[in-house]
Amino acid sequence: MVKPVLEMKNVSKNFGGVAALKDVSIDLMANEILAIVGENGAGKSTLMKILSGSYHHATYDGTIIINGSPQKFASPTDAEKAGIEMIYQEISMHLDMSIAENIFLGRIPSTAGLVNWKDIFRRAKTFTDMVGLDVPVKESLRNCSTSQQQMVAIARALSRNPRILVLDEPTSALTEREVDLLFEKLIMLKNSGISCIYITHKMKEVMYLADRITVLRDGQFVSTRLKSETTITKTIEEMVNRKITNMYPKRAVPIGEEVFRVENLTVVHPQAANKLIVEDLNFSVRAGEILGLVGLVGAGRSETVNAIFGAITKKSGRVYLDGKELTIRKPKNAIKSGIALLTEDRKRDGFISCMSVAENCTIASLDQVSRNFLLDESGEKTIALDYIHKINIKVAGEKANIMSLSGGNQQKVVLAKWLLTNPKVLLLDEPTRGIDVGAKAQIYEMMCDLAAQGKAIVFISSELPELIGMCDRFIVLGGGKIRAEFARGEADEETLLHYAVVS
Repeated sequence: MVKPVLEMKNVSKNFGGVAALKDVSIDLMANEILAIVGENGAGKSTLMKILSGSYHHATYDGTIIINGSPQKFASPTDAEKAGIEMIYQEISMHLDMSIAENIFLGRIPSTAGLVNWKDIFRRAKTFTDMVGLDVPVKESLRNCSTSQQQMVAIARALSRNPRILVLDEPTSALTEREVDLLFEKLIMLKNSGISCIYITHKMKEVMYLADRITVLRDGQFVSTRLKSETTITKTIEEMVNRKITNMYPKRAVPIGEEVFRVENLTVVHPQAANKLIVEDLNFSVRAGEILGLVGLVGAGRSETVNAIFGAITKKSGRVYLDGKELTIRKPKNAIKSGIALLTEDRKRDGFISCMSVAENCTIASLDQVSRNFLLDESGEKTIALDYIHKINIKVAGEKANIMSLSGGNQQKVVLAKWLLTNPKVLLLDEPTRGIDVGAKAQIYEMMCDLAAQGKAIVFISSELPELIGMCDRFIVLGGGKIRAEFARGEADEETLLHYAVVS
């Protein structure tokens, strides 16, 4: 009988009396990619933090066994010594150091205080070659794209000679081509003897990459199946504990008159003063319409909505709401005019991490919860509780810190913040990134409700299936310009992608 390279047996962990994990057991075989899936709050991250040593062995119940030997990790260093490397969704490296320095950070050898840089660069290139990164190792990490930084993180992990590699949502900021490249390297690593645990909300990735799939729900083990023994639908139903009848609950609503129009929008590239990232863009959105902005990373989608909102400076262009030209120099001008922007990175600029759920809900509409320049705490509580119930935010109470919520519930708090401003135009930039299928379905339903109320919605997503499933019309961007436009039903994934890459 083949023994697992890793076993986690009967693992339980509580936070303040709330059970995050309840008697969870998983195993990982040699030369295997095991996918662990579940809704936000299912316990995936907690389980991996235990495995990576982020939680001291005294803070949980259960056993970790590696190659038949029980382990007790008091720190991430202990886990690394046991051959476990963790690559997180949010890359944590030093941008102003070179690729080589990042790969060997904390482990750069020296003799009498002198570093043999030639040897360091040679060794670093060995690991960048392993992950297919064709960038000089002397290059500053700041000059690398997000996908290149992700490859550096994997190269750094490989430099420590791991036996088990854990990847948490590694493709969240990658293009399809970059995802394909990453998958090639992960399969190569698997075949070379490195076992992988792969955490993602993207079911297509799971069905392509994984050998087995483990489902967690509400902190408990649900199932582990061979990929050949299950389907995407069956896996999702186990994750949410209900039947999935329609992944994209798009509803037909009356499309009204034009509400929002952008004319000749031009934006300078944020890192290159002589380059335009958005050039002479013209489009409009009608009441009740969901307009999809399609494009690859760097096509100018986020820059378009951020320039409209006043979060970044536009070089030129006009914005109209209900036929009236708006003057938007900063976000507060856009908010007062009836425009809201849900940004792609909720942790960076979607909410304030030190504040409560209630405070984050009302931060953009303080005029509704203040009297004579003083905060009405009772009014703030009433409004926050109303939205907690209205959009089903799973939280202990309105005073809970927002960082205690799962990613999907944090995203719903950000959406509640903007709904409280009662916008006429809602700009949604990757609103479902990094959240589970259950939370995605709820956000889709809210989009349909908002469209039915006559809101004009601009929807950006890197997932073509959800754009096709939810949008009434599509504009394809490439190189900061509109390459094509389609009505719902006129284009499939291949057609949209074709126009996105031909720029």
